[in-house]
Amino acid sequence: MRPPQEYDGAPLPAEAEAPDARAPAMMICARLAGRAIIRVVGRCEDAQENRELDLSECQLMQVPDAVYHLMRHTELKSCDLSGNVITKIPPKFAVKFSLISELNLSNNQMARLPDELCTLACLQRLDISHNSFVSLPPIAAQCPSLHTVLAHHNQIIEVDVDRLARSRALEYVDLSDNPIPPRIHEQLKQLSRPSVSVSEREPEEWEDLIG
Repeated sequence: MRPPQEYDGAPLPAEAEAPDARAPAMMICARLAGRAIIRVVGRCEDAQENRELDLSECQLMQVPDAVYHLMRHTELKSCDLSGNVITKIPPKFAVKFSLISELNLSNNQMARLPDELCTLACLQRLDISHNSFVSLPPIAAQCPSLHTVLAHHNQIIEVDVDRLARSRALEYVDLSDNPIPPRIHEQLKQLSRPSVSVSEREPEEWEDLIG
């Protein structure tokens, strides 16, 4: 007996179609996102006890609003956001975490900091190394208690040397492994305070030509 016409060369019913090839990848992504959220919540709970918020290596593109909510009753003394893919810090960060003395923003994708961070009166140590800064942020010389700034491995070509020299609190600035121009490089080496680390310059080819 000949099979029914509707099954003769017709496509299989929908329920028998091949599964979406993207499904496993989507499930893995959802699982990873879930783990990241659990990790962030767990570290916020730890910070409620020790007042040290460690959100390093948490796959963050920004500081989640939930973090500000979870930490609203905790007076943090340090915050570590290193090893993420954060591109910017919002102005409210300085309001929510106004008492921190250490801030680690290293190994992210930041090129600037909000001016509001200059109001962090207790901040003593700032790490912005391994980012994309092209100028040393004003916070380096404006925070009243900031004594150490780590800004190595960026793309810094602009530094307000006079402002650094006028800072009363600043003791050490690491600007090594930055493409600092010759004039600023020499000015920084002549500073007696703060102490500034800069990489030794190798003359560019064009400098040899005009030398």
